[in-house]
Amino acid sequence: MKTKIVKLLTLGTSLGMAAMGLISPAIAKTDTAKIEPKVIIVAGWENGDDTGDKPGEYQFWVERMHLDEKLPIEGISTQVLRRNSDGVYALVLKDGATDLTALALDKHFDLKHSYWIFTGISGVNPNLASVGSVAWSRWVVDGDALREIDDRDIPKDWPYGLYAIGADRPDSLPLDPNHYGSVTDVAQLTKAYPLNRGLEQWAYTISRNVPLKDDPVIARQRQKWTDYPYAQKAPMILEGETLGAHRYWHGERRNQWAENWVKLWTKGQGRFVMTNEESQINQREMRVLAQLGYIDPDRILVLRSGSNFSMPPKGVAITDSMGDEESGQVIAFDNNERAGEPVVKELVKNWNKYRAYIPSNQGQN
Repeated sequence: MKTKIVKLLTLGTSLGMAAMGLISPAIAKTDTAKIEPKVIIVAGWENGDDTGDKPGEYQFWVERMHLDEKLPIEGISTQVLRRNSDGVYALVLKDGATDLTALALDKHFDLKHSYWIFTGISGVNPNLASVGSVAWSRWVVDGDALREIDDRDIPKDWPYGLYAIGADRPDSLPLDPNHYGSVTDVAQLTKAYPLNRGLEQWAYTISRNVPLKDDPVIARQRQKWTDYPYAQKAPMILEGETLGAHRYWHGERRNQWAENWVKLWTKGQGRFVMTNEESQINQREMRVLAQLGYIDPDRILVLRSGSNFSMPPKGVAITDSMGDEESGQVIAFDNNERAGEPVVKELVKNWNKYRAYIPSNQGQN
């Protein structure tokens, strides 16, 4: 009898807290049934409120997917998940990759069948796409761990002073794996995190004909890129790699480095399209969570959109071009959600199939 009274008191307290808005009714309802998100959208940052004001990477997703309900993440007071009734969840990384770990460790959630879409804006390579374009990544390439020599001090036949740790010059792989600590086989060295190629192609196929938004200001700016035909095109959806680096780099020589670095670590298969400062951090964290059994790494998608070019057009000073994102941000936010939404809706609509079976268009373009 005493045990039953305690259980009733506990349940009553939880429901009371839920009624006061302190915890989600879904969490208060039971201590045993875990919440299983179908899709989790991950954004890097947001301006002000999540809805109704100047948008950031999160707002269009929240408003258009009707992510109206809020849930706490246990153990991290700064973070709140949003969701809708279809099982679509989203969070903005207020504390960086720590939020991903906190979500995975929260005992109320089971993430083993959840699909992830890491979204956000980036610098875009003018050799391949224009501002406002959106790219599904096949690899996320890490541009952090490397050797650096001031370009003014490099040998005359070097293109730049950035090269792999353990290598003897730029654009070459390390010869000695011991430079990377516990790795003992050169073949195991990688700075490219491969995503599920079949799932990526499936997502790209669903979204590639989605109409994207353009902007007259951006359209006029594109005309400066006379030697870059792809940079002059209207926003497009394509497949291409994301390079993540803590350094906010910019310029033609660094763009050449990015193109070559992505080719180097993907063994010539990848192409550099988008650059930002956090993709590599998030993917490193997700791989740790996968090794620990919390998430399925084959269910990760990365969708980046271009807010500015990664180098200036000819005739524009690099210092004037560096960080010139403002005019392209809104269409980058907008088009990112436009491209991703049909993929989310397809996963939700046919969840009974996709929960057990990961969709794939391997070998198709």
